[in-house]
Amino acid sequence: MKRRNPPKIAPWGKAISRRSFLRAAGVTLALPLMPSALPRELWAAGNTNPRRLMFWFVPNGMQMDWWTPSSTGSDYDLPEMLEPLAPIQHKVSVLSGLANEAARVQGVPGDHARGTGTFLTCRTLNHSVDDIYNGTSVDQVAAQALGSETLFPSLELGLDGGAPVGDCDNGYSCAYQRNISWSSPTTPLPKITDPRLLFSRLFAGVDPTLTQAEIERRRALRLSVLDSVYGDAQSLRGKLSRSDALKMDEYLHSVRELEVRIENLGESTCTAPTAPAAELDFEARLAALRELMVVAMRCDLTRITSFMFGNGGSNRNHSFIGAPGAHHEISHHQGNEENLSILRTIGRWEVDHFAQLLLAMDAVDEGSGCSLLDNSMIYFGSEIEDGDSHSHSNLPVLLAGGGGGELVPGRHIIYGEQTPVANLFMAMLENFGVLTTSFGEDGHEVLPAL
Repeated sequence: MKRRNPPKIAPWGKAISRRSFLRAAGVTLALPLMPSALPRELWAAGNTNPRRLMFWFVPNGMQMDWWTPSSTGSDYDLPEMLEPLAPIQHKVSVLSGLANEAARVQGVPGDHARGTGTFLTCRTLNHSVDDIYNGTSVDQVAAQALGSETLFPSLELGLDGGAPVGDCDNGYSCAYQRNISWSSPTTPLPKITDPRLLFSRLFAGVDPTLTQAEIERRRALRLSVLDSVYGDAQSLRGKLSRSDALKMDEYLHSVRELEVRIENLGESTCTAPTAPAAELDFEARLAALRELMVVAMRCDLTRITSFMFGNGGSNRNHSFIGAPGAHHEISHHQGNEENLSILRTIGRWEVDHFAQLLLAMDAVDEGSGCSLLDNSMIYFGSEIEDGDSHSHSNLPVLLAGGGGGELVPGRHIIYGEQTPVANLFMAMLENFGVLTTSFGEDGHEVLPAL
């Protein structure tokens, strides 16, 4: 990754977005920006579009013989599982050699729960059904720093639901196996799995018949009401006891947060798509969720998304794509060719849906010669390496997108053995505008050469 100056840090500890910084500095250009004619560093500096982060989880690992390119650098070869990436390969990097040490506990079963729970936290889990303890996931570190700039600080989505209670894997709570986003060590964030529910959440109250003037009047009215509430609360504050004053401060903070979200509704530039149908088969539901992810980012309703293709250790039957049987059980393939053939089919199908997401993002023009994908970083990975070994080393990892012009995508990069995946998350946070000195248990430096 091309290193840039450290992100600006506001007095309250949040990073100032590049867009805000450039506007405040009064940056102007005399001629239209021509990114293709500029060095990458200048392209990145002139791109004021927001950055996006997405984390895409698939269960049960991959069979690395059919995943890992044999060549490195750009124009790497595409093994069987990665062939669906061909139309967008120039914007997708394969990162080999990354490990998640926090998921490895010698002699203790439960690799699926540990691999899933630590997928975005890189923190050792408390081995318990009832007393859950993890870390804050990388998506939520970003959301807590900069999520207030959009209506939704983050979105947590998936194809499988399930309550975060019970024993799902050898004494590990189901909270670990069914969630990858954690807002705190004890708080997993539930997923939205119904496209219609996601549509309602994203576009509740959006009226496509309103004119621009009517939209602005509504926004002004909302802000006026909040200003009145804020003024009344401030005048009352001086008459309150200390404990009540603290409660009032929390209330005023929530009012101001609401004001920021109203300012960032994006009603003037975002048109709601057609609502998903009430009855959808599995693949149609997946396609609808994928479409809404792109719309949410295109409309700047959120800049941070996590998505679970299935819960950790999923036993989904993929007979609808010609791969019958329970996925998790088959992933313990023991070298059986029939099992391996089914796993190759499933892995290729998962990568195909990921490729469709990337192509849809790349089709969104954000101006200055950049697509939505160019301004994003999308992490693709699993809780384990191979289903038979349950290894947490050399994980199957893809990194797609250009990070606003600061990444050099389209390469196969091999890192040293046991390079922490947490270092990659530090690099993604830095690109997003959040400066960290460490992440998880073993992330202590920004992963180089992205």
